[in-house]
Formats: sequence, structure tokens, C-alpha cells
Amino acid sequence: MKKDMEYGDDYKYIPATSIASGSGIEVLPDLFQYTVQIVNIQLVGNPQSNEGFVIVDAGMPKSADMIISAVESRFGENSCPKAILLTHGHFDHVGAIIELLEYWDVPVYAHRMEIPYVTGQKKYPEPDPTVEGGLVAKISPYFPNSPIDLGDKVHVLPEDGSVPHLPEFKWIHTPGHTPGQVALFRERDRTLIAADTFVTVKQDSLYRVMTQDQEISGPPRYLTTDWKAAKESVEKLARLKPTVAVTGHGLPMTGELLTESLDKLVREFDDIAKPDFGKYIN
Repeated sequence: MKKDMEYGDDYKYIPATSIASGSGIEVLPDLFQYTVQIVNIQLVGNPQSNEGFVIVDAGMPKSADMIISAVESRFGENSCPKAILLTHGHFDHVGAIIELLEYWDVPVYAHRMEIPYVTGQKKYPEPDPTVEGGLVAKISPYFPNSPIDLGDKVHVLPEDGSVPHLPEFKWIHTPGHTPGQVALFRERDRTLIAADTFVTVKQDSLYRVMTQDQEISGPPRYLTTDWKAAKESVEKLARLKPTVAVTGHGLPMTGELLTESLDKLVREFDDIAKPDFGKYIN
């Protein structure tokens, strides 16, 4: 008997937003970043071609209508993605996934180490409100943290690094923020979809989240539990020397600014990204 999909029992709308919410940026002809409150989803595919598109991540809770509207504005009425790829399973990246799957009925893909968190088997460690940071960190215990259950709708990403329906991209395992977080990279133009491996806004500061002040930073502090792995993941992405990067939070970054910012983040990770205190520091 097929099991129904369901959210965790703490699933709820989070009244947090930014000035970018509801707007999109065409980063490349086939890469469109759309902001849902405080998080970005990516629409990967050229609307001028007939090759289809993939959605990367699924936004905040109760945001399905926003996402469907953005997709149809970009690709046309009644357009349907070939798949939804989850970079990881935190609430702000899977918040509308069930409604989207009920609307489109497409496959979902995630890293094998993230599967327990999106099939109801395992709960993420609790957010850390004691971590050094701003107001967002302090209110993080109110964020949904129970696992969602997508049942047989979610599939494991191929072990060879390929990305279903995106033949030019490879997935890269970037743990630290979560055990199975992945980034996506296209060698041809060195385009990087970094997820929350690093972000371009100080995500623990409510003011900077609201204003979207651009500043490279490590993963959101209050939900990162393995800082050694997080640093190694940033180093791994920096070695790719991306020329275009979109992240889970903040504005796209390109060219010399991206190169210099990412190099600085690698050199000064412990000062820029890693908090001085918090329950996951040691």
C-alpha cells in the first residue's frame, strides 16, 4: 500500500521575509534564482529551449503557490519540471515540497545520506540558539525540525555524480551543514549552485537577512553541526574556481568578487564563518 507523504508535526508557516521575497534574477539564460521569503530556489533550464527544466529546492512552508507562479511566469502556463532536486532537507529547503509534488507528480532526488531526513526516519539535531550570532539564531528553536516523509517519491542521486535531467552538471557532496548536503557544478562555464555550503548574506543577522546585504559567509550557524566538515566543503568548492555562484541565501555572486570572497572565506573560515561559541563547536 502506498504511503501518504507528510510533514513533521512541527511544520508551520514562518513569518520571516526579506526585501527580495517574490522576486527573481536571471543569473544565466538557463539559471533563474527565485527568492521565497528568506531562501532561494533555482530554476535550471532555458525557457527558450524545449529541453525542460529542473527545480532545485522547495522553499519555505506554505510557499507552493508562490513557487508555482514563478515557474509558470518563467516557463509558461501549465509547465512542469522534470524533477525536483533537494540540496538538503532543512525546513526552508523542503517547505513546499509535498504540495509541489501533489501538483506536478515528478521525482525528487537527494543524496543517500539525506534520505533518512526526508523519509521520516531521522530528525536533524536541534538548532542552537546559544550560538554566537544575531536574532535569527535566537529564534531558531521555533523553526520546524521534525523530518518530512516523502515515501517512495524521493530517489537517491546516482553514485557517479551525475544529476538526473541536468547532463552538464555534477553533484558534489558538501557535508557539515547537514550530512548529505550537495552542491551542483557545471564545468563548461564553472557555474556553481552552492546550496548552504556557503551563503552570500549573514544568515544569522535578521537585519541583513531582511535587507539582503551581500556578504560571503559560511553555512547558517544555528543549523550547522559539523564545523570541520563544513570548512572542508568550502575548500572543496573553492578549488573548483567557480565564476558564477548562487546560494541558498543571499544574492548571486560572480567574477572577481566571487573569486576574492571565496578565497578570503577559505583563508579566514574560522573568523568569518565558525562561531566562537555554541553547543556544536566542540
